[in-house]
Amino acid sequence: MRQEQLMDHYRCLFRRPCKTAIILLAMVFVIMALAGCFKKEEKAVKEKVVNVRTATIEKRALKPFIESVGTLKPGEEVMVSSQIDGILKELHVQEGAIVSKGMLLARIDDTDYRLELSRAEAAMRQMDASLANLKVEFERKDALHKEGLVSRQQFDDIVTRRLLAEGEVDRTRGALDLAREKLTKTKIHAPMAGAVKEKKVTPGDYIRNGTPLLQLTLNNPVKLSFTVTEKDVARLKIGQECLFKVDAFPDREFKGALSVIYPNLEERTRSLQAEARVPNPQMLLKPGLFARVTIYTGAAAEKVIVPVTALMYENEKVKTFVVEQDKAKERFVRLGGKYGEYMEIVEGLKGGEQLIVVGQNNLAEGVKVNVAR
Repeated sequence: MRQEQLMDHYRCLFRRPCKTAIILLAMVFVIMALAGCFKKEEKAVKEKVVNVRTATIEKRALKPFIESVGTLKPGEEVMVSSQIDGILKELHVQEGAIVSKGMLLARIDDTDYRLELSRAEAAMRQMDASLANLKVEFERKDALHKEGLVSRQQFDDIVTRRLLAEGEVDRTRGALDLAREKLTKTKIHAPMAGAVKEKKVTPGDYIRNGTPLLQLTLNNPVKLSFTVTEKDVARLKIGQECLFKVDAFPDREFKGALSVIYPNLEERTRSLQAEARVPNPQMLLKPGLFARVTIYTGAAAEKVIVPVTALMYENEKVKTFVVEQDKAKERFVRLGGKYGEYMEIVEGLKGGEQLIVVGQNNLAEGVKVNVAR
């Protein structure tokens, strides 16, 4: 009996550690399972895939060009002014009127100038008659002087009187010419063909010598005025073709030729002013229109280009992402000229690579990508 009790006691002792071991073993398995879950989640994070869109990097034969904006101006602009004083009697044109060279534009009251001309003509007739009489007297006394019938003093006197009369005739003739010119200037004619931009007087106004009357503009050709940055100055040459568009005719492209390159840059903006001469036979182009200008500066050459939207800027560096083996790879690039919505790549890409054009803002080096079709 005593022996059986001892055996039961030992069995009990062995049974308790077994339960403890089982519990410990179970806890180990739970911890390992949890650790495995964390590792799987971490691995899942590392293997996150970003959806992107790509485009094959192209090489194209492109001409180098300069882009600018400018304003159309009249080919010529003239302020027509009065050259005499008087009351404006007539004005024959209004704003917008088309005028030809020599056309009568206005007339100043000529009453006083006609009277002045009449007085000058009368004085001229009188002086001509006086001079004619003196010439007859001179010839008579010259003959008598040669025969010794008049004294030297008498002869010198007639010579002096004749010279004075000739001088007075010249003075009177000058006054007559001036009176005629003033009368002519009462009629104001167009100095050039063009259009009336602005009138500054109305009939009845008293105007003085130098008073502006009308402003005329010549709109065929027109001038295209624009500026270029200092880095493009060396590429400008007289005679280069200038292409431009205006909002008034969005589907048309107009052409002109570079005619003026200003000698100095504007210090504040570091830009250079230039002008192109633009034929305008149909008078479609109006001074004041805004223009977007393109000037091609060389022959076409093959260039690597990428969409502007694919570029990413990091301080002074520019980078793109390409796809290699389903992963994003950084490519730092050096830029050339801009061609509309594309940018030339001088260094960093060769052409043919799969460039990421959508989704690149969510990428880093080596991130796995899924290219959407």
